[in-house]
Formats: sequence, C-alpha cells, structure tokens
Amino acid sequence: MFSRAIVKKPSESMINGLTTAGLGKPDYNLALKQHKNYVTTLENCGLEIIELQADENFPDSTFVEDVALITPRCAIITNPGAISRRGETAEMREVILGLFSSVEQILSPGTVDAGDIMMVGSHYYIGLSERTNSAGSNQMIEILQSYGMTGSTIKLNQGLHLKTGVAYLENNNLAASGEFIKAPEFQEFNILEITEDEGYAANCIWVNNQVLIPAGFPKTRDTFSRVGYAVIEINVSEFQKLDGGLSCLSLRF
Repeated sequence: MFSRAIVKKPSESMINGLTTAGLGKPDYNLALKQHKNYVTTLENCGLEIIELQADENFPDSTFVEDVALITPRCAIITNPGAISRRGETAEMREVILGLFSSVEQILSPGTVDAGDIMMVGSHYYIGLSERTNSAGSNQMIEILQSYGMTGSTIKLNQGLHLKTGVAYLENNNLAASGEFIKAPEFQEFNILEITEDEGYAANCIWVNNQVLIPAGFPKTRDTFSRVGYAVIEINVSEFQKLDGGLSCLSLRF
C-alpha cells in the first residue's frame, strides 16, 4: 500500500517538451486542470501529496517518475537519458534527502529513466531503451542487490519506456500491450491484454486496491473491471501529447 506521492506542477514551458507523439502542442491551462484532478484522485486514494512547484527551466519536469526510483529500502536518483532532463535531478535529490536516510545515485556513462523500471515485490524489471542503457541498468541492479533486492533487464524494441507498455497491478496481474504480451519474461503473470488500439492505456497505475487508467479506453476499463478492480478514469490528454502517462506524473511510496 502507498501512503505518499511526490508530484510537480507543469510549467508553461511544457509546450516545448520532448515528444514523439505527433499529437500537437499541449494546452497549458487544460494541463493544469488535468494535473489538479490527478492530484485530487491520488488524495482520494489515501495518499499524502508532496507537491513541487513548476520549473520553467525544465519543460518535462512534471514527469517526476523518471528522475528517481523509490524502493522500500532506499531511494535512487537516476541519470536521465535525455540530456535536457538531467538538471531535474538536483531538486529531486534535495527533496529525497529530506525524506529518506539511504539515497543512491546513477552515474554517467550510465543512464536510467525510472519510467523504464517496474517493481514486482522486491524484484525490479528494467527496460533497456533509448533512455536507459546497459551501464545504467547494471548500476541499478548492483544498488538493488546491495539492499537485498533484485533486478533484471528486458530489451525494448518499441515504445519510449518499459512502462509505456506494461504495468504491474498486484495479485500477479500484469497489464501488457504490444511486444510485452508474449514476452518470455512476463509469462509467469496473469496477462491482462491491452488491445493495440488502446495501447496508451497500458500506462496505468495500481494505487491502494484501485486502478487508475487514462480516460477514453472502454475495453481496457472493462478488462480490469472483470477481474475485480475498482477502476478510476482520468483525462491526461495534454500529457499524452508529450509521451507521458499516469505513472509518469508521480512518485508513489
């Protein structure tokens, strides 16, 4: 169960954020409303929110998930794969140091976006992507092992991050789309298949026995409802324009 979450308000500069989505520029005012609703939803799920102020120097910094991994035994500041995002770690490090006694850091030439890391119990699946390289994943696994946890890698052939296409929803249930549906690494799980036309909905999050999904994906909603989840839909259209999703917008712990 989670008790807290770190979030960060979107900056006006988000309209110039990194993207491959081809969906146009985000509407900043609408993004603010959507972010506020996202935060309220997390609060309604029982989380205490630590909200950081917007930083105009970093257009993508509302996607706090990528710059830190929080585990039950330590916090790890990452080294983002996009050079324009590496400065985001300085503020996050100060925040994390105020919350955790054990804080580690990924160092160059290693790169890691924590959007490439999926926690399943004490094991962490790490996607090798354009943003997370082998040097970074090796460092991450060494850190995890030093705290009594484990990690393994999975190569991405498509998608920005591992959690773009897969999400662990507890109870051995794994939401998966695209290449991950048949991935050998995940066949021990009960696969909840996300259809190709609703692939964006694979970036969903389990929060204290509820599953948050992006609005507008009825087949995914029905799939999760059928296996007993309470499903909450949230409109994050303006963040989708920046390749971002529900998991990207918070650090939950």
